[in-house]
Amino acid sequence: MARSDWTQVARAFEQAVEAGVMPGAAVQVRVGADIAFEACFGSRCLMPQPEPMRIDTVFDLSSLTKPLATTIAVMCLVSQGKLKLDDRVTRFFHNFGVYGKNFISFRHLLAHCSGLPAYRPYYTEIAAMERKGKVNFIASRGAREYVYYQIHREKPERPAGTGAVYSDLGFIALGEMVEETGGMGLDRFVRDKVYRPLGLRATDFIDLSLMRSRRLEPVREMFAATELCPFRKRLLLGEVHDNNAYAMGGVAGHAGLFAPVREVGKLAAELVACWRGRSSFLPKKLVAEFWQRDQSVKGSTWALGWDTPSPGRSSAGRYFSSAAVGHLGFTGTSLWIEPQREIIVALLTNRVHPHSTNEAIREFRPRIHDLVMETINGA
Repeated sequence: MARSDWTQVARAFEQAVEAGVMPGAAVQVRVGADIAFEACFGSRCLMPQPEPMRIDTVFDLSSLTKPLATTIAVMCLVSQGKLKLDDRVTRFFHNFGVYGKNFISFRHLLAHCSGLPAYRPYYTEIAAMERKGKVNFIASRGAREYVYYQIHREKPERPAGTGAVYSDLGFIALGEMVEETGGMGLDRFVRDKVYRPLGLRATDFIDLSLMRSRRLEPVREMFAATELCPFRKRLLLGEVHDNNAYAMGGVAGHAGLFAPVREVGKLAAELVACWRGRSSFLPKKLVAEFWQRDQSVKGSTWALGWDTPSPGRSSAGRYFSSAAVGHLGFTGTSLWIEPQREIIVALLTNRVHPHSTNEAIREFRPRIHDLVMETINGA
């Protein structure tokens, strides 16, 4: 590939940092076998004083956990024959079927069309139980089991397969299924079966209950800071931002994964290699199935564990095709993949630092993706 001039892309990031779109960012663009562009900008932390962003800074990936941990774990289990996508959830969790949830399958959960609610603030219930005398209940295994039980007991908002609603609850349930079927915690499963075999050393969950029991502290200089959290009343640094994931101990199917941008790009490149048939890590047909937009629900942009560009208003901008897949994270992270052209854009920011009310990234994302694609295309 001819060398492109990335000056305009770099300038756009610098201007975004100056304008307060985010304190800092790290980006990697891959085209085929090449890393076409890789850079970092701004600050990983602003408090008590600014600290520069580094290319190896570890970010809270937030909802990128869904495709890069939980979904890949499900793919591994399907490829091993331990699970079928159209298995009903009640095959593994008999109590899940209450309130008419008998027909929900793992495919429904992955495609966000199970009928489960989008969100529930379980962490407030867990915090209340701790205040009433359950010592160290927050971030414990017991709290995680409590959330699983509550999801089993949830009433669906609509019949399965009749509408798409992005649901954290569905992915928390998928995380539980990985633990049940894989015979180990979700964090250990993806670490042992995915990240370490692929040479990813800094991609992992941070188990808060383990940190507490062993009196460990994260190496703060490694991480991009997230929010000055109103609930926890502290700056979050090396501690999962999502409050439900925090209450569950930092390991959950919907959030909790941490990684630097280079490893996000490398993992995405491995998935593209599988889709191309160049890698045997996951079967080509299986990756293709997961990356196919769900046609069964009218108006849905979801594939299995992945999103696809929304017509005319995608965060991926104007140039990614309808065959592209990607995902966003609340903390300011995103990943978009154009499989046919083997283009990967991993964009990690800490836009919620120090306050999550900053939503300027909504306008920045499509603009920067357009600029990246125009640079690749030589426009």
